[in-house]
Order: sequence, then structure tokens, then C-alpha cells
Amino acid sequence: MPPEFNVDQQDFLEQRQKGKAWTWSALRPSVVCGFSIGNPMNLAMVIAIYASISKELGLPLRFPGKPGAYDSLLEMTDAGLLAKATVWAATEERCANQAFNITNGDLFRWNELWPKIAQYFGLETAPPLPMFLDVVMADKEHLWNKMVEKHGLAQHSYKDVSSWGFGDFVFSWNYDFFADGTKARRLGFHEYVDTEVMFMNIFDDFRKRKVIP
Repeated sequence: MPPEFNVDQQDFLEQRQKGKAWTWSALRPSVVCGFSIGNPMNLAMVIAIYASISKELGLPLRFPGKPGAYDSLLEMTDAGLLAKATVWAATEERCANQAFNITNGDLFRWNELWPKIAQYFGLETAPPLPMFLDVVMADKEHLWNKMVEKHGLAQHSYKDVSSWGFGDFVFSWNYDFFADGTKARRLGFHEYVDTEVMFMNIFDDFRKRKVIP
């Protein structure tokens, strides 16, 4: 595996900053969710399009991840929360030359959240079925284009609203995955977001903007 590019970037900044008047701050989010079209790393969009197509096909909403991922603990980062943290880190002197984990502040399991997502989309759930979305959704572009016309959706290409490879990546985490956000809280950043509410708000935004039916 190659090294993480963002670690190299921080190392570069640390070296460049020595003896300089300017400072840097690094923020380390979890999976960032928000409204974005054409973003290849948008899990909320993955779920929304997957659920919308499942409904169009009359299928239940199955969790597609690896065995174990459905029951593992994980966390997310709301894009708005990350924006607030960015302003905070840039204006709080104690954040100079520091790195911070920035997450919503809660943990969840897909086995608890997935049925609520299905309910939002008016779908039944079924037992998890491990599959690669990048494969099973590859032939759904024609169906999506028909859905755009049928439901009067915004004219976004299938490519711009699907990032199946990233969904496969996140849904493969069959282990607990979360970070320690104590450092940011200790220095005064106390914002948090309820992850379930975050997803529902993002889905509402997708509907309002005619991205999904």
C-alpha cells in the first residue's frame, strides 16, 4: 500500500513552517457527507441513488457490504460541521501547527441505521447481501435516465450521481472504525451532529434539488 498522501502533505507543511511567521492546522474527518454533485467520495449520494433505484425496481433495500460490516461501529463527518471546524481551526490561536480529528461525535451501526434509511425511502429491508455495487449498478445508467424523465429530476448524468467504488470501500469495513475527538473538544470545538439526522437532512436536500425522486 502506498503512503497516505495527506500524511506527506502534513510532513511537508511542518518542515516548511519552521522559522516562519505563518502556521498550519490539519483536520482529519471521517467519511464526509453533504450535498455535492460529481464528488467521487460521497456516501450519502451512494445510498440515495442505490435506494432510489432499488425502489424503482421493486426491490427491498439490502445492505451490500461485507459480512461483519453491518454490525461494526463507525462514524461520519457532516460537511457543514467540517466547515465550522475549518473556521475554528483557522481562527483559534491554540490550533496553530496542530492536527485534529473532526467527526460528528456519535457512533452508529448500520444494523440500526439501515432500516431507518429504508423507511425514509418507503422500502422494506431484507437480510444483507454482500455484493459489489461497482458491478451490480454498472448497467443501471439507462434505467436512471428513464427515472430522470419519469420523475422530472435535475439533469445530472449517472456518472455524476454515482460513486459505487467508494460505497464498496466504506461498506467493506467489517471492523470498528472511529477516531478520538478529545483534542478538538479540549481546545474548545464542541459542535456535533446526530448522524441519523444528518443523513435524513441530506436526503431531504437531494429531493428538494430534484436529485432523487
